[in-house]
Amino acid sequence: MTTSTAPPVDGRAIGLAHYASRAVLESVLVRHGITFQQSVTLRLVAVAEGPVDRVRLAGDVVGTLKIGLPDANGVVDEVITAGLLAPDDPSRVRITDAGRELHDRTSAETKVIAARIYAGIPADERAVTGRVLALVTERANRELAAVSGATASHP
Repeated sequence: MTTSTAPPVDGRAIGLAHYASRAVLESVLVRHGITFQQSVTLRLVAVAEGPVDRVRLAGDVVGTLKIGLPDANGVVDEVITAGLLAPDDPSRVRITDAGRELHDRTSAETKVIAARIYAGIPADERAVTGRVLALVTERANRELAAVSGATASHP
């Protein structure tokens, strides 16, 4: 596909790229017995510089996955039950050795696949795409907050 025949960037194009990429990621995750939601939760703790406040973790899962707080707390519980996270004290969780190993392994596997997917796409085009997607995400999050606020104040 050339740039003159490429479809315009819109929600459908972004969605198609997202779901194709997510399907690739999930094909890796399923081999390791972890779901997409669990991997997102695990990553949030894996990249932290130590134990994470559980309430904040659940809030970050809500913000990242756009799910409700009860569902986010359920995913955190699943990752703890799987032994990938563990309570650090009454209010914090930490990554376990098994969680670190799983995160590192799945990250390494997906990094190789991502390199193939992005191969040949010039860095300047990736940078422009990154800026556009960051702006779309920011605006969509603002719209979601406005709708959620309107819904919350008008039952």
